[in-house]
Amino acid sequence: MLGVSRGADEKAIKDAFRKLALQYHPDRNKEPGAEERFKEIAAAYAVLSDPKKRAEYDARGFAGVSGFSPEDLFSGIDFDDIFGGLDFDFGGGLFDTFFRPRAAVPPRGANIEVDLVVPLERVLTGGEEELRYRRLITCPTCRGSRARPGTPPRKCEKCGGTGRQVKSERQKGVMLRQITICPACDGAGTIIDHPCPECAGRGRVEREETLTVKIPPGIEEGTALRVAGHGMPGEDARGAPGDLFVIVRSAPDARFDRVNAELWRTETIGVTDAVLGTTLKVPALDGAPLAVTVAPGTQPETVLRLRGKGLPEFGRRRRGDLLVRLKVRVPARPSSEERALYERLRAIEIRGA
Repeated sequence: MLGVSRGADEKAIKDAFRKLALQYHPDRNKEPGAEERFKEIAAAYAVLSDPKKRAEYDARGFAGVSGFSPEDLFSGIDFDDIFGGLDFDFGGGLFDTFFRPRAAVPPRGANIEVDLVVPLERVLTGGEEELRYRRLITCPTCRGSRARPGTPPRKCEKCGGTGRQVKSERQKGVMLRQITICPACDGAGTIIDHPCPECAGRGRVEREETLTVKIPPGIEEGTALRVAGHGMPGEDARGAPGDLFVIVRSAPDARFDRVNAELWRTETIGVTDAVLGTTLKVPALDGAPLAVTVAPGTQPETVLRLRGKGLPEFGRRRRGDLLVRLKVRVPARPSSEERALYERLRAIEIRGA
């Protein structure tokens, strides 16, 4: 399940689990089947990371671990240590979110996705970014009842408060029932005689919110950070709000192009510098510009690598590289003096051929 060998050590198992869990966790992967795949991966790690459970599995296969409850499997695992820095629902919430049966509750509100564009410097160092976005919230005046305070909704007499109308008729000995939404209350089951003035009887109002989002160093392009409870309110006032998913993207930068943890930059040099060599000053994300040596005889499209001068690799201590691609500028309209020198150079090349 984790793709590790039978004799894999603890670190190899942990690394394999972390990679697959980040790939399939529903906070990041919205594809059908991702949540089930994540459950399988988490269960496999829970068994392989515990010596006793692993011994049972090695000896008896799936039968050796089939009797474990979710609490038995996951109680000894510190998910925050494995996934620190991302606000995913790991840790104790893992059981409630994925494995523990849920009681019937009003449906949650819809989730919201908002893009947050951050500069490369924030990707480098990590830290806090301010996010402003608009969303619907439960009306604070009527608390979602849709009625003016002090004037509670009354039960719809047409449907008896069910929000539905049922019509029954017998045809050829068969009783047919037709269920439709009550037209008097539009399926709400209640009638609002005095709508709330703040929300106009809708039960929800739009507000702008400001949140502080923690960006981990080296965050990958397009990563979704989940902020629980900051999505849309539930249609039923008793339902919990949905979640906010903050999609983190890198801001365009005139100096660099980002490719994962690597930074790419293009520098243009003259023909003479390519032939004789030179030293370039290249900007860096942190600190003073970097001195880069261009060797004599450098060819067009040569790539120079400055190790460890890129972005952090997410979840690791090392950094990617800064790569400088060299282009050679050929004069489009050389001066008469330049042309004379090029003519002499061509004559030398012909004699040496």
